[in-house]
Amino acid sequence: MTKKRRRHSEEFKARVALEAVKGVKTLSELSATYGVHHTVIAQWKRQLIDGSGEIFSRKNGFHHRRSEEELTGPLYEEIGRLKMEVDWLKKKL
Repeated sequence: MTKKRRRHSEEFKARVALEAVKGVKTLSELSATYGVHHTVIAQWKRQLIDGSGEIFSRKNGFHHRRSEEELTGPLYEEIGRLKMEVDWLKKKL
């Protein structure tokens, strides 16, 4: 019988990877504690280390919030335009 593949949340992966980076416990100990294979923990650790530079980039800071506002503005305009078209079509029918 085959086991079903488990999916772990991002928070769980981050917590386990941070513990692996700290180095307090070995990968085998973490594997036994969390029930995840030690090679998977090593992959999560490598992903955390490789992606850590992106955390401090300007994209994730204040500028990211401004770009969200720039994205939502045109969408709200289109919603308004579509509502007006629906109202016009209702009157025509």
